[in-house]
Amino acid sequence: MTFRTLAAACSAALLCQFAVSPTVFAADAPTHWVTAWATALQPIPQRSDLPPLYHAPEVAGRTARQIVYPTLSGKTARVHLSNEYGKTALVIDELRIARSAGGAAALGNGNARVTFGGKSSVSVPPGAELDSDPVVIDIAEGAPYAISAFMGPEQRIVAWHRVSNQLNYVSAPGNHTADTSADSFRGRFTQYVWVTGLSVDAPSSAAVAAIGDSITDGMRSSLNQNRRWPDALARRFASTGDHSTAIVNLGISGNRLLSDSPCYGDALVRRFDRDVLERPGVKTAILLIGINDINFAEMPARSGLDCDFPHTSVTAADLIAGYQRVIADARRRGVKVFGATLTPASLPAPRESIRLAVNQWIRSSHAFDGVVDFDAALRDPAQPSRLQRAFDSGDHIHPSDAGYTAMADAVPVAAVVNSTRK
Repeated sequence: MTFRTLAAACSAALLCQFAVSPTVFAADAPTHWVTAWATALQPIPQRSDLPPLYHAPEVAGRTARQIVYPTLSGKTARVHLSNEYGKTALVIDELRIARSAGGAAALGNGNARVTFGGKSSVSVPPGAELDSDPVVIDIAEGAPYAISAFMGPEQRIVAWHRVSNQLNYVSAPGNHTADTSADSFRGRFTQYVWVTGLSVDAPSSAAVAAIGDSITDGMRSSLNQNRRWPDALARRFASTGDHSTAIVNLGISGNRLLSDSPCYGDALVRRFDRDVLERPGVKTAILLIGINDINFAEMPARSGLDCDFPHTSVTAADLIAGYQRVIADARRRGVKVFGATLTPASLPAPRESIRLAVNQWIRSSHAFDGVVDFDAALRDPAQPSRLQRAFDSGDHIHPSDAGYTAMADAVPVAAVVNSTRK
């Protein structure tokens, strides 16, 4: 449901005076909306001793300008907002979308105001999500768009997508949503906040959701260059002449299949419904998850903020049961799932044995609708527990830009396209 918790939130009558009109509910939306860009949120730990890495920018009474790259074209779009982890209302006084002119600059031609129930301002209750009214704007696949939100005077960031690999911007105080110049946008941040989806009216199109951990998120790929493997896969689709399949990235760095984290978001088995199955037009998911489940049990406990908590030990059987749960949830909604093998991570022998057992099951069980063998694409033939040198970003876990391209090349495109058409 697009606005999943509105009914509960509206038990507080005062809040509902400012909530959006029910005309934007998903039940009323046409069936040809397809997600063209998306991201997944994770809560920010609420502690007084957070390290600088977890300090969010000041946005109250300022304009946040975020740059997104849709992978599907259309003439009409909707912006999706989420206050999933909020404890107070998310207040946006004005929202606009325009073609980016590079950096924080935007093109004036086509700058469009985004409304909610016909109004320029919106208040999203805690825990809720919603789509905007349809916006008439030319969306071109692969092109950058600036989504600018003038935030309420008390607004704080309590959730984000932490590793965007994309520079976003925050302005000096005031409403700068219509500014084409970058002059007022001197603040920079590398997270996504609140805007978690952009969908387009695209009949006969479908979306493929890439979901997983930091390797899907594109950790250590080049900043501002869209070198994550889902980006490379989108370009590969386009190069074949397929302009009707969107590729959306719902990876979260540090995410696990089975365990929540104070920093790295809800376990994938819990967030799969929200982050994949509720997205309009998603017909197929590519699932790559489990290496953090294997590793975090061995990470040392930390005083203060311990992002790896709980340090849960897992077996191959535990992970397989988690995959089966995801597959079952997807099939109930008519979504196909391709299982991706876990990539080499230079693990010690006990953990490597779990990875190998999981990969053998992914390849041989026929539980998934298809298999993407990322392990085979990236491993060093002489030392299969390691990444090839050319594909290693340097930490022996995350691929380089070339490694991410090799991952995209390993996806069986024809099989994935067929899965979205059935």
